[in-house]
Amino acid sequence: MVETHDIVRPPAELSTALAALGSATASAELSRMGIRSAFIQGPVTVTPGVRVAGPALTLQFLPKREDLYPDEEYAEPEKQLHRHVMYHAQQGDMIVVDARGDMGSGVFGEMMLTYFKGRGGAGVVIDGCLRDVGEAKKLGLGLWIRGATPNYHAQTGIVPTAVNVPVACGGTLVEPGDIVVADDDGAVVVPVKLAPALVAAAREHAEWEEFSRIRLSEGGDLRRYYPLSEDAWPEYEKWRAEQGR
Repeated sequence: MVETHDIVRPPAELSTALAALGSATASAELSRMGIRSAFIQGPVTVTPGVRVAGPALTLQFLPKREDLYPDEEYAEPEKQLHRHVMYHAQQGDMIVVDARGDMGSGVFGEMMLTYFKGRGGAGVVIDGCLRDVGEAKKLGLGLWIRGATPNYHAQTGIVPTAVNVPVACGGTLVEPGDIVVADDDGAVVVPVKLAPALVAAAREHAEWEEFSRIRLSEGGDLRRYYPLSEDAWPEYEKWRAEQGR
């Protein structure tokens, strides 16, 4: 019998706060905190306008060796680990898949994703492909992928080999339970231990950007308002007070 372990989930309010901030803010703040690049390169959204954040369930693929893995799509289904990552799904979870950038295998299809949605899943980030993409986009999940294929998960060159282990997705390390923030700009991995400080710093940054955006829309000087200059800071503080902040 196959056994895989669950993840340790961070407080849900951290994911909610990070989703509100978005991937660009998360990436920039992580850079200021010393994480050079937390951006998962390669997967792009096929569900424009969706912004989500949640803890990562991880799935690892490796090159296929036919003597170790059944060829038939439905052979010994409980030995197929792409199913097992979904068994752990809870409300708000993200699935992150290291599919090696493979463009021939559809890691999940409509039926598997329907199950994930029913479990409360929020989104899927795959360094590889999905199949049944047209139907999958109707489910209301966030989907970040490299492309589409008609092939099933182990039809060609890769097979699922591990669940909830550290993976390299799009060249970025993802630890099980890391918070993944994803939107139209892509997906960013936030280490849980850095998340509270990131949220606090990003909220302050977002507030002065709100003020700067207003001034720039009124024709204000870019050199004065973005980034917010020292000379403009008293004006910003006055604006904050007027807003009751």
